[in-house]
Parts: sequence; structure tokens; C-alpha cells
Amino acid sequence: MSTLFSRFGSFTRLRLRPFGLCRTTPPAAYLYTGPSKPIPRCSNPDLKKYKNLQKNFKRRLRASYSKFADLQDESVICGRDYVYSVGCEGIYRRDWRQKEAELLLDLEQCCPGGEDGGERGEWAVQRVRVSPSERHLAATMKSSYREQARCVVVKQADAATQKDLSKILFTLHNVFSFEWANDEYLFYTTQEGLRCSRVFRLDLNSPAAIPRPVFEDTQPDVFVEVALSRDRRILTINSSSKTDSEVWLINVTTPTLEPLLVQRRLPGLMYHVEHWRDGLVILANTGPGQEYQVLKAPLSGPSLGSWVPVYTPCPEVTLKDMEVVGEHCVLTTREASGGLALTVVPLASPLGGFSLPLPLWACSCESRIPGPADPRHALQLLLSSPAHPQEHFSFQPMDRLLLSRPEREGTPPERGRGGEHVIKRLEVQSQDGTRVPVTLFHSVAAGCLQRAPLLLHVYGAYGRDLNMHFSPESRLLLDLGWVLAYCHIRGGGELGLSWHRQARMEGKRAGVEDLRACLLQLHARGISSPSRSAINASSAGAVPVGALCNTDPHLVRAVTLQAPFVDVLGTMMDGSRPLTVEEREEWGDPTADPQHRLAIASYCPLHNITPQCYPSMLLTAYSEDGRVSLDGVVQYAERVQQAVHTHFTALHGAECERAPRVVLNVQPGADHFGPNHFDLVMEESALQMAFLYTELGLDSPRRRS
Repeated sequence: MSTLFSRFGSFTRLRLRPFGLCRTTPPAAYLYTGPSKPIPRCSNPDLKKYKNLQKNFKRRLRASYSKFADLQDESVICGRDYVYSVGCEGIYRRDWRQKEAELLLDLEQCCPGGEDGGERGEWAVQRVRVSPSERHLAATMKSSYREQARCVVVKQADAATQKDLSKILFTLHNVFSFEWANDEYLFYTTQEGLRCSRVFRLDLNSPAAIPRPVFEDTQPDVFVEVALSRDRRILTINSSSKTDSEVWLINVTTPTLEPLLVQRRLPGLMYHVEHWRDGLVILANTGPGQEYQVLKAPLSGPSLGSWVPVYTPCPEVTLKDMEVVGEHCVLTTREASGGLALTVVPLASPLGGFSLPLPLWACSCESRIPGPADPRHALQLLLSSPAHPQEHFSFQPMDRLLLSRPEREGTPPERGRGGEHVIKRLEVQSQDGTRVPVTLFHSVAAGCLQRAPLLLHVYGAYGRDLNMHFSPESRLLLDLGWVLAYCHIRGGGELGLSWHRQARMEGKRAGVEDLRACLLQLHARGISSPSRSAINASSAGAVPVGALCNTDPHLVRAVTLQAPFVDVLGTMMDGSRPLTVEEREEWGDPTADPQHRLAIASYCPLHNITPQCYPSMLLTAYSEDGRVSLDGVVQYAERVQQAVHTHFTALHGAECERAPRVVLNVQPGADHFGPNHFDLVMEESALQMAFLYTELGLDSPRRRS
């Protein structure tokens, strides 16, 4: 399926720290942990208090992760002879008769680190693909120091006859996506900087086995990916920008032939394809209001003129994902109520479709990529929510059955359930009258909500849905009495493509107004209060948060931002920065359009800082982040700190509110997506919790006896 790519990471729409340096300028505190900018150390009791609380929360987080350690894993691949899984040491396999898995591919041997071993950093397995007969396996390994991954191609051996289970045949560098057409041909894309524009074919039958170029898109604003159809008969080359796409097809039985174009790129046309019988099932934004609908086309002539509509959702329903399962098109939809459902369309007789609501607690639905031996008549799903651990379901459209996989023997009864947590789906009215959905979680009694601390999550960019997957950190906060609010502001994709379009370019301020309305109306409904409220966001989600802090800093007490994009104007003005040209489709081009420049300048977090009492801020940045400029984050922290200092100096010691703290935590050796190592992840999450408890003035949770 097609992938969209942004400054802040790629996502498939279908499947849709050893340093301790600080400086302070009273009354604000500024903490910098990182190898750049030598700042003299000075004592600060608040920083010590963070560290003490951090140790407390690290213990609690470890216990929370341990509690959910054996959740069913979507990374398991079922082959005909073996079952494959990813562990901390590498890739494991076991045959269907074995109970214990064997280490097939040792991560340390594939990716040695250190001075003599090549690249530094913590390595992690990113993707695994097994060839149809399991003769070969390919996997990408990623270092925490860089986004480009290396792909290892191995030949598997029979454990009964050979000591070594695998032999490394090739190591390919800077690989992003890859798929097996058959046992001998591997197709893959290469990542140059932060872009993918070329596709190569590796022929394992060839004595030289030299990768051959297959496809290249020279447009600067596109991202290219390869994907395999669910029935494993067609390999697709997907070339997508933010606003249009183009798909090419390769028949896996004739992988050396030239790719077949489905439909050439047209302005504003976005489409994705799946294979069915001798034709294609297409998800395209050709429906009313340029929203997605399902169409069919013959393989013999798949261009736009032959597309025939199969299913068009009603205006209140949003298409989120599409799979072709046997003779059925299975769509994941967001219903008018805010809940998720499966809409099933029989491709041979589309009028006989039906809809099946998913469990009310489900906020995230992911379909698992089928392995060579997975049944083609069933769809494997992983359902979860921030409070509810992921559960594995099997959906059989022929029988209209949604079956939950039984829990394994020895699993505690509470595992796999949401406990006593309450989920509510609300709507708030934004400034222009638009109804904005909010998903609320809490475990405290309704009468105690006003005194409960509130953590609000927000994103609102690129048409991406807000992350609603299960998180042990979120579960821990709920257990400690927090209220969690997920605000689905415009700019995201929760309510379809138009929801994104309303907050693109000159419309970006709509997302800021949505966020403001969410806070005001949650407080008005008796849910927490400004002094006990905080916001969390990452990447582009920092834009509406930073803009809100400039205009309405009194609405929250604290914010925590990870890899925050805060210098929109400076980034969009500099065409030499990675991905800036592509990103102008989202933010606008201030170098060419004066209206775009005025719009960006009106909300850009960095360029609207003014002397006032800001919320306390914890800004986490990463030294190897190629997407968000570290200089921009440092500059933002310094300007906010100076603005706070100017504000409180002007009060001449008058009795006033408590001064906020600005804490900049720069993690060395991590890219935009943060550290790979579990201990570093724990350190970062525990510091965020310690920061929130301190800045909101909450009592530290008592240690369990």
C-alpha cells in the first residue's frame, strides 16, 4: 500500500544522555543535558527533585511494562515451515513442532558497533520479510544514530542438517521498504537523506547479484515505496506526495518485465491499489468532497477512465483502511459516534455489504501483514486503546465472525481488559462552530473529575490520526488518577481528507483554535482545571501547542514536547533544509507567497514569544534529529526563558504566580523518533512524569508496600 512521508516520519495510510549541564536565570530554571554547548553546572534543588521523582517513576514504569510484557506481538510472521519473531537479540524462528525458538539472525553479528565495528548506537530490527518458500529472509536493522537502515539478506538452513541456521548473502545500505517478488527476486527502495525516490531489484540467481535499477521518480516532493498485495501476486511501486500519487505494478511471476502504470499522476488525485482476481480494487479520493471511495478496474486497462465505483460511504462515515480478503473488501471505518467498525463489501455483489461495530473500547485497529502461510480468508487484527492492551482478533468476512484469540494459559485475568477505566467520546465547539471530537479516559469517579490532573494529547498535521495505541505510560497515569484527553483537532485525519485540508497552509490556525476550545470546554464541563492541566505533543504537534502557549498561556500549567517543531517560519524559508520543499504543501511557501508568510508568522511558536508567564515546559530534543533543527529548539527554549525572566523582572517583586521552569533535555545519540534502548526510553518517560508531578504541584505517588 502507498506511504505518505513527511518531515516527521513516514506512515502507511493504509494498514491506513551521560551529561548533566545546566544554567539558571532566576526565576526560571533551564536544564540542558547533551554534548553541545558547554554550560557551567550550578546547583538547583528542583532539578534534584526531578531526579528523585524520576527514580520513583522509573520503578513504576518497569513494573507496568513487565505487567504487559507478553502481549500478543504483531511482528510474528507465520511461514509454512517456521514461525518467526523479533527479540532483543535478533530474529528467532521455530518450527511448528518446537516449543523453544532458535536465534536465526544475531543482531550483534549483523550490526557490530564500537570503534572497530562500524556504526555506533543501539541497533534494532525494523522490518522482516520472508520469501514464499522460506528459502531466504530479509530484514532491516536501524541504528539510533541515523534513520537510514541496512538490509541483511540471508539464506536459511535446515537446523537438522546444519549447525548455522543462516548465512548472510548481502548487506544493502540505506534501505527503506523491501518485498520479495518470489524466492529469488528482492525489490527495495533506497533512502537518500530523508527521501526515497529509487527502486532496485536484487536477483539472487545472478552470479554477480548486482542490484538493478527499476524505477526512479525525480520529483523533489514525492516519496517512493514498494509493497506486496495481500494475495502476494502483485508488487506495487507507490510514488506519493502530500496531495497526489502514482502507482506502478509488477507481476511477481514476471519480475524482470517493465512495471505497468495504473494511472499517471494528476493534481489532487490520491489513490492506493490492491489486487483481486484479474483486476484491481482501488481506494481513491474521487468521492463526494474529494473523500475516499472504493472502485474497481481491470488489470488490462487500469487507468482512471475504467474505474467503476463499488462503495461510497455516507458523509458521517470516514474510511480509515482497506484490505482485500478473499472475495471481500474489508474497510475499517470511523462511524458518526466516533467508534470504529468493519464495513464489508462483497466484490462480486457490492450491494450485499454489511457493517460490524468493533468493541466500544477500541480506538486503534491495525491489520497484520499476512505471512506466507497465513489463511487468505481471514483478516488478523490488533485492537487497542491508550488504556486497553492490544488484543488479537480474527475476522472472517465469509461467516461474519469476529473472533478474539484466547488468552494464553497462565495469563492473569485482568490482562487484555481495560480494567475499571472509563472511555467517553465527546465533541466540543470550536470558534467557527466546527464540532471537534475528543476521546476521554479516566478511572476516578465523576464527582472527583474537577480535582483530577488532566493530560491532553494533540497532533493535528499531515492528515495523520492522533496516536491511540496502548501505552504502559498512559495506563500508569490512569491508574494514578489522571484524566487523559485526546483532542482530534483539524489538520489530522480523524474525520477524513477534508478535516486535514481545513488546517493546511493558511488554515493552520484552525487547529490552534480547536485546541483552545478543547481546553476551555473540558474545564467548563468540570474536568480538571488550568492549574492541574498539562499538554503533551511531539513533532508537528508542537506547533498548535506552542501557538496556544503564546496566546493563552493561562489555560495549562505545564507542557511536555518531544522533538518539537517550533520554528515553522525559519524552516519553510530555508529551501536547503531536508524536506522543506516537500513540506511546503503542508505549511505553505513563505518565499513565494506573501499570504503564506503572513499566515505562518501569525502562529509560528518561535516568532510570537512575548514577555508573560508561560506554562512550565519540558522540551526533549535529539542530537541526531535530521527532521527538526536542534538549533531551533535551543533558540526556542532560550527565548521563552528570557521572556519569562523579563516578565517577572517587570513585576519588581510584587506578589504573583509561581514562576515556570523551562527544561531542555537533549538526548545524545538518538534520531527524531527517540532512543532505541529500553533503559533510555524509561529514563525519558520517567523524567516526563516527574516533571508533570512537580510542576502541577501534585503529591508524589506513595511507594507500594
